[in-house]
Amino acid sequence: MIITAEQHISSEQHKRFPHATGAFSWLLSGITLATKMTQAKVRRGALLGMFGEEGTTNVQGEPQQKLDVYANQALLHCLRMREDVAILASEENDDPVMFEGRAESGKYVVVVDPLDGSSNIDVNVGVGTIFSILAKPPHVTDKNPEAAVLQPGTRQIAAGYVVYGSSTIMVYTTGHGVHGFTLDPEIGAYVLSHENIRMPAAGKIYSVNEANAATFPPQYQNYLSSLRSGAMGRQYTSRYIGSLVADFHRTLLKGGVFLYPPTRDYPSGKLRLLYEANPIAFIAEQAGGMATDGACRILEIEPQEVHQRVPLIVGGKAELEAWPAAREMQHSYL
Repeated sequence: MIITAEQHISSEQHKRFPHATGAFSWLLSGITLATKMTQAKVRRGALLGMFGEEGTTNVQGEPQQKLDVYANQALLHCLRMREDVAILASEENDDPVMFEGRAESGKYVVVVDPLDGSSNIDVNVGVGTIFSILAKPPHVTDKNPEAAVLQPGTRQIAAGYVVYGSSTIMVYTTGHGVHGFTLDPEIGAYVLSHENIRMPAAGKIYSVNEANAATFPPQYQNYLSSLRSGAMGRQYTSRYIGSLVADFHRTLLKGGVFLYPPTRDYPSGKLRLLYEANPIAFIAEQAGGMATDGACRILEIEPQEVHQRVPLIVGGKAELEAWPAAREMQHSYL
């Protein structure tokens, strides 16, 4: 039996919220449409002249790839057409975008990384889209959209990502488990392929850019040494792709741990809290895993800036319980 993402979302909404209007399902359909548009460009990028840099930089000073810009525009277009979306905050935009006339009527805030890992796109490495959905707080105006965006990850209504790899897979959660859908190009729909995903409690893979290991804080170096030495009772293998969505997707399915520590060049970490760490942490927890910034639970961090950076350690319970700050972190999960 074929179950599409739209059918699954609608069914779950009707089951859990029988009086829902369907606005949330309509919002998610805007995200899936934008990702279908993006995957079509990713698959044919070399033929369409879409690879390479656009010649501009984003607010972090990073060069924008042509596909970064396209993916961002696709999300802006599709979500602008969803009248219940009030605000879109993106890695590629300096400031959150308040859609005209929706300061009062809009219900939702969407936060996105339009094309994660895009620096790898021209060598055919898996890249993806990450998204997070929040409820718009009351009393937000078009003068202060940041106030609606700066919410801790515990307030996420839904989060997900799409991996554009050997196949295109969407994984999402609304706080009631994690489900995966594979895009069937023959019918143009995401079809349920991974129901109720559970992250293995213990794995055998760790994922980190070890080229920077000499600049990691001591606790990270010691933790990695324990993984390599077999001190945790298992022999770990190193696997690192360099695209967060691809590395996390493997961790979600195979278990283990993904780390992006602070470094000399990025003492506060490099990944962005709102549109990378928070949605990934939400999915990880819903699948039975854990996520920390090295000191506390990712989802409990109170954001101060839209583009705030954090370190990230995410993975199975066995790996995260072996982290030095595990006792304090476990307390916050209770």
